[in-house]
Amino acid sequence: MTSAAAPGNHPTPPPEPSPASGSASAPAPRAEPAPAPRSASAPAPRSASAPAPRPESAPASGPESAPASSPGVGADPGPECVSPPVARPAPGSGAAPWRGWAAVCAVSLGIFCLITSELLPVGLLTPVGAALGVSDGTAGLMVTAPGLVAGFCAPLVTVGAGRLDRRLVLCVLIALMVAANLAAALAPNFAVVLAARLLVGVSVGGFWAIAGGLAVRLVPERHVGRATALVFGGVPTASVLGVPAGTLLGELGGWRTAFAAVGGLGLVTLTALLVLLPPLPATRHITFPELPALLRENRAVRAGVIVTFLVVTGQFAAYTFVRPILQEVSGVDADHISTLLLGYGVAGVAGNFLAGPRDAYRTLLVVSSCLTVVLTLIATLPGPAVGTVLLLAWGLAYGGVSVSVQGWMIKAAPEAPEAASSLMVAMFNFAIAAGALCGGLAVDHLSEPAAPLGGAALMLAAATTVWVTAIRRTPDRSDGRGRIGHRA
Repeated sequence: MTSAAAPGNHPTPPPEPSPASGSASAPAPRAEPAPAPRSASAPAPRSASAPAPRPESAPASGPESAPASSPGVGADPGPECVSPPVARPAPGSGAAPWRGWAAVCAVSLGIFCLITSELLPVGLLTPVGAALGVSDGTAGLMVTAPGLVAGFCAPLVTVGAGRLDRRLVLCVLIALMVAANLAAALAPNFAVVLAARLLVGVSVGGFWAIAGGLAVRLVPERHVGRATALVFGGVPTASVLGVPAGTLLGELGGWRTAFAAVGGLGLVTLTALLVLLPPLPATRHITFPELPALLRENRAVRAGVIVTFLVVTGQFAAYTFVRPILQEVSGVDADHISTLLLGYGVAGVAGNFLAGPRDAYRTLLVVSSCLTVVLTLIATLPGPAVGTVLLLAWGLAYGGVSVSVQGWMIKAAPEAPEAASSLMVAMFNFAIAAGALCGGLAVDHLSEPAAPLGGAALMLAAATTVWVTAIRRTPDRSDGRGRIGHRA
């Protein structure tokens, strides 16, 4: 399309200084700093036929300036054929740099609080079941139900948020989590607890989908990778610190105390978000038809969703049964497994921050390839020492998954990061349930080693998908944002 403001299309060039103010043979004794006057023999610095050195209609590089047209398009059309870019404030504009990082820390605390809340019942199944008169299997619904709800609610909340300020949306979701945990702490029966856990799922899915792409709006572009790693550092840290601390509180003061404590932490998080987050007006209104359109039309988003499913399903097919694998295959003493799992979590935190600043495509290729090898070896090699080393390597590699798939989605659809993130979060949560189901079938019908071997096969499929869809298609692009974004 033709741009009326493009350089070289002005009907009348801007007025130039009159040549009468100087002479080619006798220059003025005191020249002004303004551009020198034209002469008959020298070309004009700006003319109707020469483009200005800095055209205002040319889009800036980076995800903040992506065109607003066609939500499913991930291609890189030239400036002559794009719609005007979405008007967004520059990250960190008008504020001290520390405020942007403080806001990132507040969002990370929110992720930590929500994941702790989601996984808290893992250590409290038996006391909750005994107190409310349900079996351990039924009590396990406190973990399964929020995961499924989070998968459905990630796109629903993203669309439902409309043009609301994202700061307000995040605060409402945290407040919902606070209310859910306080309701669980006071619940007279298991039905109330389960209803409260469904609300936790709504909070987790919505918060993760919206918060995952906020780093680009809070810090300068060169720091986006580290800021995203800090946001998603709340995921492994919740496993390492949040869940064990909640379990300890449950042992000391009862399971109701643990739920109440997480609700109190949510109030602290809500205060931090209100104080530290700047206003974050919606950059665009996402509609339901745009979500399937994004999958159809943007090859990069489609590939990212597939890779997320393969990696996360493979992970939880194996990790759900890590205890029997360590005991039966590696020969680790049962008394040492909790310590080893703590080491696994610490390694996961390190892996998250190692992966954050790096290219998402290549990181996922390395991660999925390493996990293919690790899961194969841990299913076949005996010995406590070998099992310990492999478990720590497992944690280090998988720690980079969350931040890398989020980075993939931001690159794949910079014009619609929330929509792309919601699709990834939905698939992530569904894959957790699918992985646990597949692993259980493998263990029940084959053997314990069949679970990690099946996970290794899925990791190999993920590595192959990354190579075919991302790495091989972008050999000449160091930033990984090459041709996989073109329409299919």
